[in-house]
Amino acid sequence: MTMGIVTVNQGMHPLLGLASCLAVGALCGWINGILLTKLRLPHPFISTLGMMNVERGVALIVTGAAPIFGFPKMVQFLGTESVGPVPVSFLLVIVVYILFHLFLTRTATSRYIYAIGGNKEAARLSGINVDRVLVIVYTLSGLMAGLAGIVMVGRVNSAFPLAGQGYELDAIAAVIIGGASFFGGVGTVWGTLIGALIIAVLRNGLNLLNVTADLQMAFIGLVIIAAVFVDVLRQRSTQK
Repeated sequence: MTMGIVTVNQGMHPLLGLASCLAVGALCGWINGILLTKLRLPHPFISTLGMMNVERGVALIVTGAAPIFGFPKMVQFLGTESVGPVPVSFLLVIVVYILFHLFLTRTATSRYIYAIGGNKEAARLSGINVDRVLVIVYTLSGLMAGLAGIVMVGRVNSAFPLAGQGYELDAIAAVIIGGASFFGGVGTVWGTLIGALIIAVLRNGLNLLNVTADLQMAFIGLVIIAAVFVDVLRQRSTQK
């Protein structure tokens, strides 16, 4: 919605709109990290779900609940263009996964992330600045949400305030199915990619079977419960 206001409503340069989209996404992630670390909230869901509703409400207010459409070609590029038979959005996904794979396997910060996920207090006692690392993680998450927003706008040439509603459930299901642990400290980028592909195949298969959207939501919910239960069993087995 920020990109729509900047590029369509205000008529500014598309690059400024793209930058504003990424910046607002990163800012929202940073705020989530600050809320979690500075307010000492008991669980990340409190800050993230609360901010999700705040941000959706603000998007509805500033746009009057109306979609914005008619984006310039530069904004639509990531969502609609192809390199030969390969969509640019697919190439972008591969590049992002490679970059984050390198980040999570070749940097000191990634080791801190895994350590904090495994045992936050042990990481703190070993000298890791837990709050700083968590803020970095949430800021990166927000930045990727902004990038996803750019791709989504490019695909449909429209921005609407409630875009992505329900995607949070698919995201949770994808990472858990992909091997990430709900208890933290475990998971890989490529496992998450596999989980996302499984969710996409499930969605597509349910559509081909003419399953209604309501039943699809219920089915994905069951998948999440099953995935979390498997994670709990896996966690118990490693503690024995």
